[in-house]
Amino acid sequence: FSFAHVFAIDKNAKQRYTIINIKHYAFTWNILMNHLNVVLLEPEIPQNTGNIARTCAATGVTLHMIEPFGFRITDRNLRRAGLDYWRRLDVRYYGDLDDFYAKNPGADCLYFTTKGGRCYTDADFSGEKFLFFGRETKGLPEELLKANEDRAVRIPMLDDIRSLNLSNSVAVAVYEGLRQTGFDNMRKASDYLTGLLPDGSRYE
Repeated sequence: FSFAHVFAIDKNAKQRYTIINIKHYAFTWNILMNHLNVVLLEPEIPQNTGNIARTCAATGVTLHMIEPFGFRITDRNLRRAGLDYWRRLDVRYYGDLDDFYAKNPGADCLYFTTKGGRCYTDADFSGEKFLFFGRETKGLPEELLKANEDRAVRIPMLDDIRSLNLSNSVAVAVYEGLRQTGFDNMRKASDYLTGLLPDGSRYE
């Protein structure tokens, strides 16, 4: 797009054309500037990881997996949970935590933990964010949390419940991030039901 093109049309049309294009480029810029990443540190249960992979594929979120894993990537339970979404998934693997930080220098991370000092909805999800989740049995290492205390966030739950399921926690976090950034480039509503009759059949 060149603003030189604007001057070939009348004043009113020029104003409309300018506004439309500014909105278009602002929308495109928003998509480029806001991107979510899910980071799984040493995941243990293949079904959880498969469900997380499906969430990431459905939302355009990049999945980062840090070894060691409690399963093989070829595990049929992992593939079954992810169904046919694996082919649409942007997934990246790392040998250990140091490998992740070396390949993602300056990563802007939020660390999800029951020990977090603030609610996850109070965090800012804009920009390039990496949402960190730990093992199902132990969560994130305490030394990692202590070193990033101001970036540790909690999903609210009752005091006598140890934790949420990992894949559920990831889904909660991802959709809060998407909500904050306006669900860019996603279909937010369907007109399917408007075409249904009361008995569930469709209008001809």
